[in-house]
Amino acid sequence: MSLPAPDSLSAPDSPPASLSAPLPLPDAWSLAGRTALVTGAGSASGIGFAAARMLGELGARVVVTATTGRVHERAAELRELGVDASGIVCTLDSEAGARMLADGLAEAGLTPTILVNNAGMVAVGDVEMAHGDILSSTADWERGLAINLSTAFHATRAVIGFMRAAGWGRVVTVSSVSGPVMASRGDVAYAAAKAGLAGLTRALAVDESPRGITANAVAPGWIATGSQLPSEEIEGGLVPAGRSGTAAEVASVIAWLASPGASYVTGQTVVVDGGNSVAEERR
Repeated sequence: MSLPAPDSLSAPDSPPASLSAPLPLPDAWSLAGRTALVTGAGSASGIGFAAARMLGELGARVVVTATTGRVHERAAELRELGVDASGIVCTLDSEAGARMLADGLAEAGLTPTILVNNAGMVAVGDVEMAHGDILSSTADWERGLAINLSTAFHATRAVIGFMRAAGWGRVVTVSSVSGPVMASRGDVAYAAAKAGLAGLTRALAVDESPRGITANAVAPGWIATGSQLPSEEIEGGLVPAGRSGTAAEVASVIAWLASPGASYVTGQTVVVDGGNSVAEERR
C-alpha cells in the first residue's frame, strides 16, 4: 500500500470536538500560583522582558525591575497580554540600591520564589560601558564587577528568604559565553564578572539544594536585541546556526529552568549560542 501524498495529510477543516480547546499546561511546566522576579527587564527587545513574558504565559505572576521608569511601561505591556505584572524601579549594584527592591516587594506584598538575574550591562559594544584590558582603571574594573556580578548577589539575597520559607525556589542567572566559555578583546571586567556568575551559581546550588531550591545559569552568545551592533550581527552570522539568536530563544531556556520539571537540574550553565562555542572553523 502506498503512502498518501503530503497534500492529503493536511489538517481537517475543523478539529474534532475533543481538540477544540487547548490542553492545560502539564504540571511540569505550569507556574500557576507562583511569583517570578525578573531583573533588568526595562528594554522591550531584551532578554529580561522576553523572559518575563514567557514566565507570565506559563501562569506566573511577574515582577520586573529596571533602573528607570520605563519598567512600568514593560509591566503595562505584560498586563495587556493578560499577565499579572508589576514593576519596580531599583538599582542592584549596591546594598543600598538592593534595599529599593526589598522595599518595593514588601510594599506590594510580593514574595517571589522564582528569580531571573538578568540585570547587568552588555559587552564591549555598549559605548556607555566602561571596558578595557588589564590596564583599565580600578574604578572601571570595580564598576564592571558591581553591575555584572554584584547585581545577582544582591537580588538573590533579597528573595532567598521567600524561597527557603516555601521550601521551593528557582534562581536562573543570565551570564554570557564571554567569561565562562570564551572572551572578547579588551573586556576583562565583563568577562571576569560573567565567569563569576557561574561560580555563584554553583555555590548557590550546593548551599540551597537541600531546601528545594535550584540555581542555574544561561550563557547566551550573539543575540539580536536592540543593543546589538552591526559588527556583532556579522559575528552572529558566522556561527554554525548562521544567525544571531533571539531574546525569545534565550527566554525559553530560562523558562524551562524555572519550571517544576527542572527540579533535578542545578549548578549548571546552559550555553545558548547557536553552536558558536563548539565550532573550530568560522567560514
